[in-house]
Amino acid sequence: MREGKMINLSLGIMIIWVCCSLGWVNGEDPYRYYTFQVTYGTRAPLGVAQKVILVNGQFPAPKIECATNDNIIVNVINKLDEPFLFTWSGVKQRRTSWQDGVLGTNCPIPPNSNWTYKFQVKDQIGTFTYFPSINFQRASGGFGAFVIQPRSVITTPYPLPHAEIDLLIGDWYDTDHKTLRKQLDSGVLLPLPKHLLINGQPSSTLILKKGLTYKLRISNVGIATSINFRIQGHLMTLVEVEGAHTVQEVYESLDIHPGQSAAVLVSLNRLPKDYYFVVSSRFTKPILTTVGILRYEGSSIPPSKPLPIGPTYQLHWSMKQARTIRLNLTANAARPNPQGSFHYGNITVVRRLILKNSLTKIKGAVRCAVNNVSYVDPPTPLKLADWFKIGGVFDFKTFTDIPTPRPAMLGVSVVNVTLHDFVEIVFQNDENTVQAWHFDGTSFYVVGYGSGDWSYKMRKRYNLVDGISRHTVQVYPRSWTAILVSLDNKGMWNLRSTIWWRNYLGQQLYVRVWNDEKSLYTEADIPLNALKCGKASKY
Repeated sequence: MREGKMINLSLGIMIIWVCCSLGWVNGEDPYRYYTFQVTYGTRAPLGVAQKVILVNGQFPAPKIECATNDNIIVNVINKLDEPFLFTWSGVKQRRTSWQDGVLGTNCPIPPNSNWTYKFQVKDQIGTFTYFPSINFQRASGGFGAFVIQPRSVITTPYPLPHAEIDLLIGDWYDTDHKTLRKQLDSGVLLPLPKHLLINGQPSSTLILKKGLTYKLRISNVGIATSINFRIQGHLMTLVEVEGAHTVQEVYESLDIHPGQSAAVLVSLNRLPKDYYFVVSSRFTKPILTTVGILRYEGSSIPPSKPLPIGPTYQLHWSMKQARTIRLNLTANAARPNPQGSFHYGNITVVRRLILKNSLTKIKGAVRCAVNNVSYVDPPTPLKLADWFKIGGVFDFKTFTDIPTPRPAMLGVSVVNVTLHDFVEIVFQNDENTVQAWHFDGTSFYVVGYGSGDWSYKMRKRYNLVDGISRHTVQVYPRSWTAILVSLDNKGMWNLRSTIWWRNYLGQQLYVRVWNDEKSLYTEADIPLNALKCGKASKY
Protein backbone atom coordinates (compact mmCIF):
# COMPACT_ATOMS: atom_id res chain seq x y z
CA MET A 1 0.00 0.00 0.00
CA ARG A 2 2.74 2.39 1.02
CA GLU A 3 4.70 1.52 -2.14
CA GLY A 4 1.65 2.24 -4.31
CA LYS A 5 1.21 5.63 -2.65
CA MET A 6 4.87 6.45 -3.24
CA ILE A 7 4.57 5.52 -6.93
CA ASN A 8 1.45 7.72 -7.32
CA LEU A 9 3.23 10.60 -5.57
CA SER A 10 6.25 10.24 -7.83
CA LEU A 11 4.02 10.17 -10.91
CA GLY A 12 2.25 13.30 -9.67
CA ILE A 13 5.53 15.13 -9.19
CA MET A 14 6.69 14.05 -12.64
CA ILE A 15 3.44 15.24 -14.28
CA ILE A 16 3.74 18.64 -12.58
CA TRP A 17 7.39 18.89 -13.70
CA VAL A 18 6.44 18.02 -17.31
CA CYS A 19 3.59 20.55 -17.31
CA CYS A 20 5.89 23.27 -16.07
CA SER A 21 8.53 22.33 -18.64
CA LEU A 22 5.97 22.51 -21.44
CA GLY A 23 4.60 25.84 -20.25
CA TRP A 24 1.22 24.49 -19.15
CA VAL A 25 1.67 26.13 -15.78
CA ASN A 26 2.30 29.80 -16.52
CA GLY A 27 3.70 32.48 -14.31
CA GLU A 28 2.74 36.14 -14.49
CA ASP A 29 2.78 37.81 -17.88
CA PRO A 30 5.93 39.81 -18.72
CA TYR A 31 6.44 43.41 -17.62
CA ARG A 32 7.78 46.17 -19.85
CA TYR A 33 9.09 49.31 -18.18
CA TYR A 34 9.38 52.77 -19.71
CA THR A 35 10.44 56.14 -18.33
CA PHE A 36 9.20 59.07 -20.43
CA GLN A 37 10.51 62.55 -19.64
CA VAL A 38 8.33 65.16 -21.32
CA THR A 39 10.03 68.45 -22.19
CA TYR A 40 9.89 71.31 -24.63
CA GLY A 41 12.44 71.41 -27.39
CA THR A 42 13.17 73.17 -30.65
CA ARG A 43 12.71 71.49 -34.02
CA ALA A 44 12.23 72.80 -37.56
CA PRO A 45 9.97 70.31 -39.36
CA LEU A 46 8.90 73.03 -41.81
CA GLY A 47 12.34 74.68 -42.06
CA VAL A 48 11.65 77.27 -39.37
CA ALA A 49 12.52 76.64 -35.70
CA GLN A 50 9.50 76.16 -33.44
CA LYS A 51 8.73 74.84 -29.98
CA VAL A 52 7.62 71.21 -29.87
CA ILE A 53 6.95 68.62 -27.17
CA LEU A 54 9.68 65.99 -26.86
CA VAL A 55 9.60 62.65 -25.07
CA ASN A 56 13.09 61.57 -23.95
CA GLY A 57 14.38 64.20 -26.36
CA GLN A 58 12.64 62.57 -29.32
CA PHE A 59 10.13 63.91 -31.85
CA PRO A 60 8.03 61.87 -32.49
CA ALA A 61 8.00 60.12 -29.12
CA PRO A 62 9.63 56.69 -28.57
CA LYS A 63 7.79 53.62 -29.77
CA ILE A 64 6.14 51.31 -27.26
CA GLU A 65 6.38 47.72 -28.51
CA CYS A 66 5.08 44.78 -26.56
CA ALA A 67 3.23 41.48 -26.95
CA THR A 68 -0.27 40.31 -26.14
CA ASN A 69 -0.97 40.25 -22.37
CA ASP A 70 2.20 42.15 -21.43
CA ASN A 71 2.02 44.47 -18.43
CA ILE A 72 3.01 48.04 -19.30
CA ILE A 73 4.60 50.34 -16.71
CA VAL A 74 5.20 53.93 -17.89
CA ASN A 75 6.70 56.47 -15.51
CA VAL A 76 5.92 59.91 -16.94
CA ILE A 77 8.04 62.84 -15.73
CA ASN A 78 6.40 66.14 -16.60
CA LYS A 79 8.96 68.89 -17.26
CA LEU A 80 6.50 71.18 -19.03
CA ASP A 81 5.19 74.41 -17.51
CA GLU A 82 1.61 73.09 -17.43
CA PRO A 83 -0.20 69.88 -16.42
CA PHE A 84 0.09 66.85 -18.69
CA LEU A 85 -1.46 63.44 -19.43
CA PHE A 86 -0.84 60.68 -21.97
CA THR A 87 -3.73 58.65 -23.38
CA TRP A 88 -3.31 55.30 -25.13
CA SER A 89 -5.44 55.53 -28.27
CA GLY A 90 -7.19 52.24 -28.94
CA VAL A 91 -5.26 50.30 -26.31
CA LYS A 92 -7.95 48.81 -24.08
CA GLN A 93 -7.05 49.02 -20.41
CA ARG A 94 -9.05 46.00 -19.30
CA ARG A 95 -10.91 46.57 -16.01
CA THR A 96 -9.13 49.83 -15.28
CA SER A 97 -10.22 53.14 -16.76
CA TRP A 98 -8.00 54.57 -14.01
CA GLN A 99 -5.14 54.43 -16.54
CA ASP A 100 -6.95 56.03 -19.49
CA GLY A 101 -5.17 59.36 -19.22
CA VAL A 102 -8.03 61.78 -19.90
CA LEU A 103 -9.52 64.39 -17.56
CA GLY A 104 -12.65 62.35 -16.96
CA THR A 105 -10.62 59.58 -15.34
CA ASN A 106 -7.32 61.10 -14.17
CA CYS A 107 -6.10 64.18 -12.40
CA PRO A 108 -3.37 65.73 -14.57
CA ILE A 109 0.30 65.33 -13.74
CA PRO A 110 1.48 68.70 -12.34
CA PRO A 111 4.62 70.39 -13.72
CA ASN A 112 7.91 69.10 -12.29
CA SER A 113 6.36 65.91 -10.97
CA ASN A 114 5.78 62.38 -12.17
CA TRP A 115 3.10 59.71 -12.28
CA THR A 116 3.27 56.04 -13.25
CA TYR A 117 0.74 54.32 -15.51
CA LYS A 118 0.20 50.59 -14.98
CA PHE A 119 -1.99 48.51 -17.29
CA GLN A 120 -2.11 45.23 -19.20
CA VAL A 121 -2.67 44.85 -22.94
CA LYS A 122 -4.91 41.87 -22.27
CA ASP A 123 -6.06 39.92 -25.35
CA GLN A 124 -4.95 42.56 -27.84
CA ILE A 125 -2.80 42.85 -30.93
CA GLY A 126 -2.36 45.62 -33.43
CA THR A 127 -1.32 49.08 -34.49
CA PHE A 128 -2.07 51.97 -32.13
CA THR A 129 -0.68 55.31 -30.93
CA TYR A 130 -0.36 57.36 -27.77
CA PHE A 131 -0.35 61.14 -27.35
CA PRO A 132 -0.97 64.08 -24.96
CA SER A 133 -4.68 64.35 -24.19
CA ILE A 134 -5.08 67.78 -22.54
CA ASN A 135 -4.37 71.49 -23.08
CA PHE A 136 -4.28 70.99 -26.87
CA GLN A 137 -0.69 69.73 -26.43
CA ARG A 138 -1.15 67.11 -29.12
CA ALA A 139 -0.72 69.89 -31.70
CA SER A 140 2.91 70.31 -30.56
CA GLY A 141 3.94 66.65 -30.67
CA GLY A 142 4.36 64.10 -27.89
CA PHE A 143 2.78 61.36 -30.01
CA GLY A 144 4.31 57.94 -30.60
CA ALA A 145 3.60 54.47 -32.01
CA PHE A 146 2.16 51.75 -29.77
CA VAL A 147 2.47 48.27 -31.32
CA ILE A 148 1.20 45.04 -29.76
CA GLN A 149 2.70 41.95 -31.39
CA PRO A 150 0.85 38.61 -31.29
CA ARG A 151 1.98 35.73 -29.13
CA SER A 152 4.10 33.19 -30.98
CA VAL A 153 1.57 30.42 -30.33
CA ILE A 154 -1.16 32.28 -32.25
CA THR A 155 -1.04 31.97 -36.03
CA THR A 156 -0.98 35.06 -38.23
CA PRO A 157 -3.25 34.94 -41.31
CA TYR A 158 -0.50 35.99 -43.73
CA PRO A 159 3.20 35.19 -44.27
CA LEU A 160 5.34 37.07 -41.78
CA PRO A 161 6.96 40.11 -43.42
CA HIS A 162 10.70 40.64 -43.58
CA ALA A 163 10.38 43.74 -41.38
CA GLU A 164 7.92 46.31 -40.07
CA ILE A 165 8.03 50.08 -40.58
CA ASP A 166 6.07 52.63 -38.55
CA LEU A 167 4.77 55.68 -40.40
CA LEU A 168 3.27 58.36 -38.16
CA ILE A 169 1.61 60.76 -40.58
CA GLY A 170 -0.35 63.87 -39.80
CA ASP A 171 -1.06 67.52 -40.40
CA TRP A 172 1.17 70.17 -38.84
CA TYR A 173 0.98 73.87 -37.99
CA ASP A 174 3.91 76.27 -37.93
CA THR A 175 3.09 77.47 -34.42
CA ASP A 176 2.88 75.84 -31.01
CA HIS A 177 -0.15 74.51 -29.15
CA LYS A 178 -0.42 77.50 -26.79
CA THR A 179 -0.87 79.92 -29.69
CA LEU A 180 -3.42 77.64 -31.32
CA ARG A 181 -5.21 77.20 -28.00
CA LYS A 182 -5.46 80.96 -27.47
CA GLN A 183 -6.89 81.31 -30.96
CA LEU A 184 -9.61 78.75 -30.22
CA ASP A 185 -10.33 80.36 -26.85
CA SER A 186 -10.82 83.69 -28.59
CA GLY A 187 -13.47 82.19 -30.85
CA VAL A 188 -11.37 82.00 -34.03
CA LEU A 189 -11.30 78.60 -35.73
CA LEU A 190 -8.00 77.20 -36.94
CA PRO A 191 -6.92 77.67 -40.56
CA LEU A 192 -5.82 74.84 -42.81
CA PRO A 193 -2.61 73.20 -41.50
CA LYS A 194 0.63 74.21 -43.19
CA HIS A 195 1.90 70.78 -44.18
CA LEU A 196 1.78 67.02 -43.67
CA LEU A 197 4.64 65.33 -41.79
CA ILE A 198 5.96 61.76 -41.98
CA ASN A 199 7.57 60.69 -38.70
CA GLY A 200 8.05 64.33 -37.78
CA GLN A 201 9.66 65.30 -41.11
CA PRO A 202 8.32 66.85 -44.33
CA SER A 203 9.57 63.79 -46.23
CA SER A 204 11.05 60.34 -45.68
CA THR A 205 13.16 57.75 -47.52
CA LEU A 206 12.57 54.03 -47.02
CA ILE A 207 15.44 51.78 -48.16
CA LEU A 208 14.15 48.24 -48.68
CA LYS A 209 15.33 45.05 -50.38
CA LYS A 210 14.02 43.68 -53.66
CA GLY A 211 12.05 40.46 -53.48
CA LEU A 212 10.98 40.92 -49.86
CA THR A 213 7.65 41.86 -48.32
CA TYR A 214 7.34 44.55 -45.66
CA LYS A 215 4.58 45.56 -43.29
CA LEU A 216 3.88 49.28 -43.09
CA ARG A 217 2.04 50.37 -39.96
CA ILE A 218 0.44 53.69 -40.91
CA SER A 219 -1.18 55.94 -38.30
CA ASN A 220 -2.85 59.31 -38.79
CA VAL A 221 -1.56 61.34 -35.83
CA GLY A 222 -2.87 64.66 -37.14
CA ILE A 223 -5.35 66.84 -35.29
CA ALA A 224 -7.83 67.50 -38.09
CA THR A 225 -7.04 66.17 -41.56
CA SER A 226 -7.92 62.91 -43.29
CA ILE A 227 -5.13 61.56 -45.49
CA ASN A 228 -4.66 59.26 -48.48
CA PHE A 229 -1.57 57.04 -48.75
CA ARG A 230 -0.24 55.48 -51.97
CA ILE A 231 3.01 54.10 -53.43
CA GLN A 232 4.06 54.58 -57.02
CA GLY A 233 3.92 51.31 -58.97
CA HIS A 234 3.11 49.18 -55.91
CA LEU A 235 -0.09 47.72 -54.51
CA MET A 236 -0.89 47.43 -50.81
CA THR A 237 -2.63 44.51 -49.12
CA LEU A 238 -4.57 45.61 -46.06
CA VAL A 239 -4.14 43.09 -43.22
CA GLU A 240 -5.07 44.87 -39.99
CA VAL A 241 -6.75 47.97 -38.59
CA GLU A 242 -6.53 48.91 -34.92
CA GLY A 243 -6.31 45.38 -33.57
CA ALA A 244 -8.48 43.49 -36.05
CA HIS A 245 -7.31 41.32 -38.96
CA THR A 246 -9.09 42.37 -42.13
CA VAL A 247 -10.17 40.62 -45.30
CA GLN A 248 -7.01 41.00 -47.36
CA GLU A 249 -8.19 43.39 -50.04
CA VAL A 250 -5.63 44.99 -52.36
CA TYR A 251 -5.58 48.79 -52.73
CA GLU A 252 -3.81 51.32 -54.93
CA SER A 253 -4.42 53.98 -52.27
CA LEU A 254 -5.95 54.04 -48.82
CA ASP A 255 -7.82 56.68 -46.85
CA ILE A 256 -6.87 56.99 -43.17
CA HIS A 257 -8.80 59.43 -41.02
CA PRO A 258 -7.64 61.28 -37.87
CA GLY A 259 -6.90 58.82 -35.07
CA GLN A 260 -7.02 55.75 -37.31
CA SER A 261 -4.27 53.19 -37.94
CA ALA A 262 -3.81 50.51 -40.60
CA ALA A 263 -1.23 47.86 -41.45
CA VAL A 264 -0.51 46.96 -45.07
CA LEU A 265 1.84 44.51 -46.80
CA VAL A 266 3.96 45.78 -49.68
CA SER A 267 6.04 43.43 -51.84
CA LEU A 268 9.12 44.80 -53.61
CA ASN A 269 8.71 43.05 -56.93
CA ARG A 270 9.32 45.84 -59.41
CA LEU A 271 12.36 47.15 -61.29
CA PRO A 272 15.04 48.03 -58.69
CA LYS A 273 14.95 51.84 -58.59
CA ASP A 274 13.45 54.66 -56.56
CA TYR A 275 9.69 55.15 -56.36
CA TYR A 276 7.61 57.93 -54.87
CA PHE A 277 5.14 57.36 -52.09
CA VAL A 278 2.63 60.12 -51.59
CA VAL A 279 0.51 61.36 -48.71
CA SER A 280 -2.16 63.90 -49.55
CA SER A 281 -4.98 65.50 -47.60
CA ARG A 282 -8.58 64.54 -48.22
CA PHE A 283 -11.52 66.92 -48.39
CA THR A 284 -9.39 70.08 -48.10
CA LYS A 285 -8.95 73.05 -50.41
CA PRO A 286 -6.15 73.43 -51.27
CA ILE A 287 -4.84 69.85 -51.09
CA LEU A 288 -1.79 69.32 -48.89
CA THR A 289 0.77 66.87 -50.29
CA THR A 290 4.01 65.42 -49.00
CA VAL A 291 6.21 63.03 -50.95
CA GLY A 292 8.62 60.34 -49.77
CA ILE A 293 10.86 57.88 -51.56
CA LEU A 294 10.77 54.09 -51.52
CA ARG A 295 14.27 53.05 -52.58
CA TYR A 296 15.26 49.55 -53.59
CA GLU A 297 18.53 48.85 -51.77
CA GLY A 298 21.49 49.62 -54.04
CA SER A 299 19.42 51.68 -56.46
CA SER A 300 21.04 54.55 -58.31
CA ILE A 301 18.01 55.34 -60.48
CA PRO A 302 16.02 58.33 -59.18
CA PRO A 303 12.22 58.28 -59.13
CA SER A 304 10.38 59.59 -62.16
CA LYS A 305 7.20 61.61 -62.38
CA PRO A 306 4.24 61.80 -62.63
CA LEU A 307 3.34 61.19 -59.01
CA PRO A 308 0.72 58.49 -58.41
CA ILE A 309 -2.70 60.07 -58.64
CA GLY A 310 -4.94 59.95 -55.59
CA PRO A 311 -8.46 61.03 -54.73
CA THR A 312 -9.16 64.61 -53.70
CA TYR A 313 -12.70 65.39 -52.59
CA GLN A 314 -14.55 62.28 -53.80
CA LEU A 315 -16.71 61.51 -50.76
CA HIS A 316 -18.63 58.68 -52.43
CA TRP A 317 -15.33 57.02 -53.43
CA SER A 318 -14.11 57.14 -49.83
CA MET A 319 -17.37 55.76 -48.48
CA LYS A 320 -17.29 52.89 -50.98
CA GLN A 321 -13.71 52.07 -49.95
CA ALA A 322 -14.68 52.16 -46.27
CA ARG A 323 -17.34 49.50 -46.90
CA THR A 324 -14.67 47.17 -48.36
CA ILE A 325 -12.74 47.12 -45.07
CA ARG A 326 -14.22 44.00 -43.46
CA LEU A 327 -13.38 41.61 -40.66
CA ASN A 328 -11.46 38.41 -41.48
CA LEU A 329 -13.87 35.97 -39.84
CA THR A 330 -11.61 32.92 -40.01
CA ALA A 331 -8.42 34.55 -38.72
CA ASN A 332 -7.29 34.43 -35.12
CA ALA A 333 -6.32 37.67 -33.43
CA ALA A 334 -5.06 37.76 -29.85
CA ARG A 335 -6.81 34.50 -29.01
CA PRO A 336 -6.90 31.12 -30.81
CA ASN A 337 -10.63 31.34 -31.52
CA PRO A 338 -11.63 32.87 -34.89
CA GLN A 339 -12.57 36.54 -35.00
CA GLY A 340 -15.95 35.52 -36.40
CA SER A 341 -16.86 33.42 -33.37
CA PHE A 342 -18.57 36.43 -31.80
CA HIS A 343 -21.76 36.72 -33.84
CA TYR A 344 -22.51 40.35 -33.13
CA GLY A 345 -25.29 40.46 -35.71
CA ASN A 346 -27.40 38.03 -33.69
CA ILE A 347 -27.31 39.99 -30.43
CA THR A 348 -30.30 42.04 -29.36
CA VAL A 349 -29.66 45.77 -29.06
CA VAL A 350 -30.78 47.04 -25.64
CA ARG A 351 -29.95 50.74 -26.10
CA ARG A 352 -29.61 53.14 -29.02
CA LEU A 353 -27.73 56.43 -28.96
CA ILE A 354 -28.03 58.91 -31.81
CA LEU A 355 -25.22 61.43 -31.48
CA LYS A 356 -25.47 64.58 -33.56
CA ASN A 357 -22.50 66.94 -33.71
CA SER A 358 -22.85 70.67 -34.19
CA LEU A 359 -20.78 73.84 -34.35
CA THR A 360 -22.53 76.52 -32.35
CA LYS A 361 -22.19 79.54 -30.08
CA ILE A 362 -22.83 79.42 -26.36
CA LYS A 363 -22.73 82.66 -24.36
CA GLY A 364 -21.05 84.31 -27.34
CA ALA A 365 -18.22 81.73 -27.55
CA VAL A 366 -17.69 79.29 -30.39
CA ARG A 367 -18.27 75.74 -29.16
CA CYS A 368 -18.82 72.23 -30.48
CA ALA A 369 -21.67 70.17 -29.09
CA VAL A 370 -23.18 66.69 -29.13
CA ASN A 371 -26.97 66.59 -28.91
CA ASN A 372 -26.76 70.29 -28.02
CA VAL A 373 -24.48 69.79 -25.01
CA SER A 374 -20.91 71.09 -25.20
CA TYR A 375 -18.77 69.12 -22.78
CA VAL A 376 -16.80 70.93 -20.08
CA ASP A 377 -14.37 69.03 -17.80
CA PRO A 378 -15.26 69.52 -14.12
CA PRO A 379 -12.39 70.12 -11.63
CA THR A 380 -13.03 66.65 -10.19
CA PRO A 381 -12.53 63.74 -12.61
CA LEU A 382 -15.74 61.83 -13.22
CA LYS A 383 -14.20 58.52 -12.25
CA LEU A 384 -13.03 59.82 -8.86
CA ALA A 385 -16.43 61.38 -8.21
CA ASP A 386 -18.13 58.10 -9.10
CA TRP A 387 -15.79 55.97 -6.99
CA PHE A 388 -16.02 58.13 -3.88
CA LYS A 389 -19.72 58.92 -4.46
CA ILE A 390 -19.08 62.67 -4.57
CA GLY A 391 -22.21 64.56 -5.51
CA GLY A 392 -22.55 67.64 -7.66
CA VAL A 393 -19.93 66.65 -10.26
CA PHE A 394 -22.15 65.00 -12.89
CA ASP A 395 -25.58 63.48 -13.37
CA PHE A 396 -27.32 61.38 -16.00
CA LYS A 397 -29.97 63.96 -16.85
CA THR A 398 -27.77 66.51 -18.66
CA PHE A 399 -27.35 64.38 -21.76
CA THR A 400 -30.08 62.74 -23.85
CA ASP A 401 -29.84 59.55 -25.93
CA ILE A 402 -31.15 61.32 -29.04
CA PRO A 403 -30.89 64.93 -30.29
CA THR A 404 -33.29 67.17 -28.44
CA PRO A 405 -34.59 70.49 -29.82
CA ARG A 406 -33.20 72.82 -27.17
CA PRO A 407 -30.66 75.63 -27.07
CA ALA A 408 -27.04 74.50 -26.96
CA MET A 409 -25.55 74.58 -23.49
CA LEU A 410 -22.40 73.79 -21.57
CA GLY A 411 -22.54 70.64 -19.48
CA VAL A 412 -20.96 67.44 -18.22
CA SER A 413 -22.28 64.74 -20.53
CA VAL A 414 -22.36 61.22 -19.05
CA VAL A 415 -24.36 58.26 -20.37
CA ASN A 416 -25.09 55.47 -17.89
CA VAL A 417 -25.15 51.90 -19.22
CA THR A 418 -25.10 48.48 -17.57
CA LEU A 419 -22.04 46.26 -17.89
CA HIS A 420 -22.40 43.90 -20.89
CA ASP A 421 -25.13 45.98 -22.53
CA PHE A 422 -25.16 45.67 -26.32
CA VAL A 423 -25.58 49.18 -27.70
CA GLU A 424 -26.17 50.71 -31.13
CA ILE A 425 -24.61 54.14 -31.70
CA VAL A 426 -25.47 56.27 -34.72
CA PHE A 427 -23.23 59.25 -35.45
CA GLN A 428 -25.28 61.82 -37.35
CA ASN A 429 -23.29 64.53 -39.13
CA ASP A 430 -25.32 67.37 -40.66
CA GLU A 431 -22.24 69.53 -41.24
CA ASN A 432 -20.23 69.91 -44.44
CA THR A 433 -17.00 68.49 -43.02
CA VAL A 434 -15.83 64.96 -42.25
CA GLN A 435 -16.07 63.92 -38.59
CA ALA A 436 -14.14 61.17 -36.76
CA TRP A 437 -15.08 59.51 -33.46
CA HIS A 438 -13.06 57.42 -31.01
CA PHE A 439 -14.31 55.26 -28.13
CA ASP A 440 -11.83 54.55 -25.32
CA GLY A 441 -11.80 51.22 -23.50
CA THR A 442 -13.47 49.15 -26.19
CA SER A 443 -13.65 48.32 -29.86
CA PHE A 444 -16.85 48.37 -31.89
CA TYR A 445 -18.25 46.91 -35.10
CA VAL A 446 -18.77 49.39 -37.94
CA VAL A 447 -22.01 48.22 -39.52
CA GLY A 448 -23.16 51.03 -41.79
CA TYR A 449 -22.38 54.24 -43.65
CA GLY A 450 -24.99 56.30 -45.44
CA SER A 451 -25.87 59.73 -46.80
CA GLY A 452 -28.51 62.04 -45.37
CA ASP A 453 -30.43 61.44 -42.16
CA TRP A 454 -30.40 58.09 -40.41
CA SER A 455 -33.75 56.38 -39.85
CA TYR A 456 -34.72 53.00 -38.44
CA LYS A 457 -35.20 51.55 -41.92
CA MET A 458 -31.48 52.11 -42.55
CA ARG A 459 -30.83 49.09 -40.31
CA LYS A 460 -31.81 46.86 -43.23
CA ARG A 461 -28.56 47.98 -44.90
CA TYR A 462 -26.33 47.11 -41.94
CA ASN A 463 -23.46 44.64 -42.32
CA LEU A 464 -24.31 42.17 -39.56
CA VAL A 465 -21.76 39.54 -40.58
CA ASP A 466 -18.25 40.89 -41.11
CA GLY A 467 -18.27 44.57 -40.18
CA ILE A 468 -14.78 45.65 -39.20
CA SER A 469 -13.91 45.94 -35.51
CA ARG A 470 -12.01 49.12 -34.67
CA HIS A 471 -11.90 52.02 -32.20
CA THR A 472 -12.08 55.09 -34.49
CA VAL A 473 -14.57 55.67 -37.28
CA GLN A 474 -15.24 58.48 -39.75
CA VAL A 475 -18.56 60.13 -40.52
CA TYR A 476 -18.87 61.78 -43.92
CA PRO A 477 -20.46 65.20 -44.52
CA ARG A 478 -24.26 65.25 -44.44
CA SER A 479 -24.12 61.55 -43.59
CA TRP A 480 -24.32 58.99 -40.80
CA THR A 481 -22.24 56.08 -39.52
CA ALA A 482 -23.60 53.26 -37.33
CA ILE A 483 -21.69 51.02 -34.92
CA LEU A 484 -22.59 48.16 -32.59
CA VAL A 485 -20.65 47.70 -29.36
CA SER A 486 -20.68 45.23 -26.49
CA LEU A 487 -19.86 47.29 -23.40
CA ASP A 488 -18.02 44.62 -21.43
CA ASN A 489 -15.26 46.79 -19.92
CA LYS A 490 -16.38 48.36 -16.67
CA GLY A 491 -15.33 51.94 -16.08
CA MET A 492 -15.76 55.56 -17.18
CA TRP A 493 -14.86 55.79 -20.87
CA ASN A 494 -14.35 58.78 -23.15
CA LEU A 495 -16.28 58.94 -26.44
CA ARG A 496 -14.78 61.82 -28.37
CA SER A 497 -14.07 63.58 -31.62
CA THR A 498 -10.57 62.95 -32.97
CA ILE A 499 -10.76 66.26 -34.80
CA TRP A 500 -8.80 67.76 -31.94
CA TRP A 501 -9.99 71.35 -32.05
CA ARG A 502 -13.57 70.06 -31.97
CA ASN A 503 -12.69 67.84 -29.03
CA TYR A 504 -11.13 70.85 -27.26
CA LEU A 505 -14.29 72.88 -27.86
CA GLY A 506 -16.59 70.26 -26.35
CA GLN A 507 -17.36 67.51 -28.88
CA GLN A 508 -17.07 64.61 -26.46
CA LEU A 509 -18.91 62.76 -23.70
CA TYR A 510 -18.37 59.89 -21.27
CA VAL A 511 -19.99 56.48 -21.05
CA ARG A 512 -20.22 55.00 -17.55
CA VAL A 513 -20.21 51.20 -17.88
CA TRP A 514 -21.39 49.91 -14.54
CA ASN A 515 -22.96 47.24 -12.36
CA ASP A 516 -23.42 47.10 -8.60
CA GLU A 517 -21.14 44.11 -8.10
CA LYS A 518 -17.79 45.01 -6.56
CA SER A 519 -15.32 42.48 -7.90
CA LEU A 520 -11.73 42.56 -9.09
CA TYR A 521 -12.86 40.33 -11.95
CA THR A 522 -14.82 43.23 -13.43
CA GLU A 523 -12.92 46.31 -12.25
CA ALA A 524 -9.64 47.00 -10.49
CA ASP A 525 -9.53 49.06 -7.32
CA ILE A 526 -8.35 52.65 -7.40
CA PRO A 527 -4.55 52.63 -7.83
CA LEU A 528 -2.47 53.31 -4.74
CA ASN A 529 -0.69 56.10 -6.61
CA ALA A 530 -3.87 57.76 -7.91
CA LEU A 531 -3.65 61.55 -8.01
CA LYS A 532 -6.44 63.41 -6.22
CA CYS A 533 -7.81 66.80 -7.24
CA GLY A 534 -10.97 68.87 -7.03
CA LYS A 535 -13.51 67.55 -4.55
CA ALA A 536 -11.59 64.28 -4.33
CA SER A 537 -8.53 65.93 -2.77
CA LYS A 538 -9.67 65.11 0.78
CA TYR A 539 -10.27 61.41 0.09
